[in-house]
Amino acid sequence: MRIVKTLSVAVMFAVLLAGCSDPEEQVTEKPGPVHFESGDECHVCGMAITRFPGPKGEAITAREEKVNKFCSTRDMFSWALQPENAKRDHTLYVHDMAQTDWEHPDDTALIDAREAFFVVGSERTGAMGPTLASFASEESANDFADEFGGEVVQFNDVTMDHLTQDRSQEMSHQNMDMDEHEH
Repeated sequence: MRIVKTLSVAVMFAVLLAGCSDPEEQVTEKPGPVHFESGDECHVCGMAITRFPGPKGEAITAREEKVNKFCSTRDMFSWALQPENAKRDHTLYVHDMAQTDWEHPDDTALIDAREAFFVVGSERTGAMGPTLASFASEESANDFADEFGGEVVQFNDVTMDHLTQDRSQEMSHQNMDMDEHEH
């Protein structure tokens, strides 16, 4: 009888422990944005990041906790859309251009790029010429597009075609300017 009571207590104790030891949900907090410093160089092109206007970008890789900084949202997307990076676990930040000056973006306005709205094909330029203007709200992106042209897209809708489309438009404008100077 004593063994039965001891066994019963042991079983009850084990059941209680099992109930208490449910695996906790692991909530991985994403890393916060990192400020751009005057000596930072673009991960893609090597240009000095803070010397140029327009929104910048950064990618923080989860595993290595490495920060890759970009002189423009165009360069950030060029990196992020590469097959070897597209499926990696990384946090991306861009400037909310509704909250900061185009010529000198303030790092207090960095937002999650995956939740941002982007204006592709506007007349505003960044470090590498045409860039994707980034905004926290669709309304701000639409207001910008109304003023400076372009198409509003969400993060998941940005493609390499958007990046090369701007570049081909820039090249055709340069060719037209050269043709006008020859006549």
